[in-house]
Amino acid sequence: MSFDSFEEILKFAIDREKEAVDFYEGLSRKESFPGAREMFESFAREEKKHERLLRDFLEGRKGPEDYHFEWIPDLKRSNYTVDMEYEEDMDYADILRLAMKREEASLKLYNELEEKSKEGSLFDLFKILSQEEAKHKLALETMYDDYMASQGD
Repeated sequence: MSFDSFEEILKFAIDREKEAVDFYEGLSRKESFPGAREMFESFAREEKKHERLLRDFLEGRKGPEDYHFEWIPDLKRSNYTVDMEYEEDMDYADILRLAMKREEASLKLYNELEEKSKEGSLFDLFKILSQEEAKHKLALETMYDDYMASQGD
Protein backbone atom coordinates (compact mmCIF):
# COMPACT_ATOMS: atom_id res chain seq x y z
CA MET A 1 0.00 0.00 0.00
CA SER A 2 1.51 3.27 -1.10
CA PHE A 3 -0.10 6.66 -0.72
CA ASP A 4 1.20 10.11 -1.55
CA SER A 5 -0.81 11.97 1.08
CA PHE A 6 -2.99 11.49 4.13
CA GLU A 7 -5.88 12.71 2.02
CA GLU A 8 -5.41 9.69 -0.26
CA ILE A 9 -5.26 7.42 2.80
CA LEU A 10 -8.50 8.87 4.15
CA LYS A 11 -10.26 8.56 0.78
CA PHE A 12 -9.11 4.94 0.51
CA ALA A 13 -10.40 4.22 4.03
CA ILE A 14 -13.73 5.92 3.23
CA ASP A 15 -14.10 3.70 0.16
CA ARG A 16 -13.38 0.61 2.29
CA GLU A 17 -16.05 1.66 4.78
CA LYS A 18 -18.56 2.18 1.94
CA GLU A 19 -17.79 -1.35 0.71
CA ALA A 20 -18.38 -2.67 4.23
CA VAL A 21 -21.74 -0.86 4.44
CA ASP A 22 -22.81 -2.37 1.12
CA PHE A 23 -21.62 -5.81 2.20
CA TYR A 24 -23.50 -5.83 5.50
CA GLU A 25 -26.64 -4.25 4.05
CA GLY A 26 -26.64 -6.90 1.32
CA LEU A 27 -26.25 -9.68 3.86
CA SER A 28 -29.04 -8.28 6.01
CA ARG A 29 -31.43 -8.28 3.04
CA LYS A 30 -30.61 -11.89 2.21
CA GLU A 31 -30.47 -13.32 5.73
CA SER A 32 -33.57 -15.22 6.83
CA PHE A 33 -32.55 -15.65 10.48
CA PRO A 34 -33.79 -12.51 12.33
CA GLY A 35 -30.91 -12.40 14.83
CA ALA A 36 -28.30 -12.51 12.09
CA ARG A 37 -30.22 -9.97 10.00
CA GLU A 38 -30.28 -7.54 12.94
CA MET A 39 -26.57 -8.07 13.56
CA PHE A 40 -25.70 -7.34 9.92
CA GLU A 41 -27.94 -4.23 9.98
CA SER A 42 -26.15 -3.10 13.14
CA PHE A 43 -22.75 -3.63 11.51
CA ALA A 44 -23.88 -1.60 8.47
CA ARG A 45 -24.86 1.28 10.80
CA GLU A 46 -21.48 1.05 12.54
CA GLU A 47 -19.60 1.10 9.24
CA LYS A 48 -21.61 4.21 8.24
CA LYS A 49 -20.42 5.87 11.47
CA HIS A 50 -16.83 4.98 10.56
CA GLU A 51 -17.30 6.46 7.10
CA ARG A 52 -18.73 9.65 8.62
CA LEU A 53 -15.85 9.85 11.11
CA LEU A 54 -13.31 9.57 8.29
CA ARG A 55 -15.19 12.07 6.11
CA ASP A 56 -15.41 14.55 9.00
CA PHE A 57 -11.69 14.25 9.56
CA LEU A 58 -11.00 14.70 5.84
CA GLU A 59 -13.14 17.85 5.82
CA GLY A 60 -11.33 19.34 8.81
CA ARG A 61 -13.72 18.34 11.57
CA LYS A 62 -12.09 16.32 14.33
CA GLY A 63 -13.27 12.93 15.52
CA PRO A 64 -14.84 12.18 18.89
CA GLU A 65 -12.71 13.65 21.63
CA ASP A 66 -14.32 11.59 24.36
CA TYR A 67 -13.79 8.15 22.85
CA HIS A 68 -13.20 5.48 25.48
CA PHE A 69 -10.47 2.99 24.59
CA GLU A 70 -10.61 -0.48 26.03
CA TRP A 71 -8.81 -3.74 25.49
CA ILE A 72 -10.64 -5.97 22.99
CA PRO A 73 -9.69 -9.66 23.09
CA ASP A 74 -8.82 -11.39 19.84
CA LEU A 75 -10.14 -14.93 19.54
CA LYS A 76 -8.10 -15.33 16.33
CA ARG A 77 -10.72 -17.56 14.69
CA SER A 78 -10.44 -15.68 11.40
CA ASN A 79 -6.67 -16.21 11.40
CA TYR A 80 -7.35 -19.89 10.68
CA THR A 81 -9.88 -19.46 7.90
CA VAL A 82 -9.26 -18.93 4.20
CA ASP A 83 -10.22 -15.89 2.16
CA MET A 84 -13.47 -16.37 0.30
CA GLU A 85 -15.90 -14.51 -1.92
CA TYR A 86 -19.61 -14.10 -1.22
CA GLU A 87 -21.83 -16.48 -3.15
CA GLU A 88 -25.61 -16.72 -3.26
CA ASP A 89 -26.97 -19.36 -0.90
CA MET A 90 -23.83 -19.52 1.26
CA ASP A 91 -24.54 -21.26 4.51
CA TYR A 92 -24.54 -19.30 7.74
CA ALA A 93 -21.13 -20.56 8.92
CA ASP A 94 -19.51 -19.48 5.64
CA ILE A 95 -21.14 -16.05 5.84
CA LEU A 96 -19.72 -15.63 9.33
CA ARG A 97 -16.28 -16.79 8.13
CA LEU A 98 -16.41 -14.31 5.26
CA ALA A 99 -17.45 -11.46 7.55
CA MET A 100 -14.71 -12.37 10.07
CA LYS A 101 -12.07 -12.23 7.33
CA ARG A 102 -13.35 -8.84 6.17
CA GLU A 103 -13.14 -7.44 9.69
CA GLU A 104 -9.69 -8.96 10.12
CA ALA A 105 -8.54 -7.16 6.95
CA SER A 106 -10.05 -3.86 8.13
CA LEU A 107 -8.40 -4.21 11.52
CA LYS A 108 -5.05 -4.89 9.85
CA LEU A 109 -5.47 -1.87 7.57
CA TYR A 110 -6.24 0.52 10.43
CA ASN A 111 -3.44 -0.90 12.56
CA GLU A 112 -0.99 -0.28 9.71
CA LEU A 113 -2.31 3.24 9.14
CA GLU A 114 -2.16 3.94 12.87
CA GLU A 115 1.46 2.82 12.94
CA LYS A 116 2.38 5.00 9.94
CA SER A 117 0.73 8.10 11.37
CA LYS A 118 2.79 7.84 14.60
CA GLU A 119 1.01 10.50 16.67
CA GLY A 120 -1.52 13.28 16.69
CA SER A 121 -5.16 13.37 15.68
CA LEU A 122 -4.70 11.10 12.64
CA PHE A 123 -3.11 8.49 14.90
CA ASP A 124 -6.08 8.81 17.27
CA LEU A 125 -8.54 8.43 14.39
CA PHE A 126 -6.94 5.20 13.18
CA LYS A 127 -6.66 3.90 16.73
CA ILE A 128 -10.41 4.46 17.20
CA LEU A 129 -11.18 2.69 13.93
CA SER A 130 -8.85 -0.19 14.85
CA GLN A 131 -10.74 -0.70 18.08
CA GLU A 132 -14.11 -0.53 16.35
CA GLU A 133 -13.07 -3.18 13.80
CA ALA A 134 -11.66 -5.32 16.63
CA LYS A 135 -15.09 -5.17 18.30
CA HIS A 136 -16.77 -6.33 15.09
CA LYS A 137 -14.25 -9.13 14.66
CA LEU A 138 -14.80 -10.29 18.24
CA ALA A 139 -18.60 -10.22 17.83
CA LEU A 140 -18.41 -12.28 14.64
CA GLU A 141 -15.92 -14.76 16.07
CA THR A 142 -18.11 -15.20 19.13
CA MET A 143 -21.18 -15.74 16.95
CA TYR A 144 -19.21 -18.24 14.89
CA ASP A 145 -18.09 -20.14 18.01
CA ASP A 146 -21.64 -20.20 19.35
CA TYR A 147 -23.06 -21.37 16.03
CA MET A 148 -20.47 -24.09 15.60
CA ALA A 149 -21.05 -25.27 19.18
CA SER A 150 -24.79 -25.46 18.47
CA GLN A 151 -23.95 -27.67 15.49
CA GLY A 152 -21.95 -30.04 17.69
CA ASP A 153 -18.54 -28.84 16.57
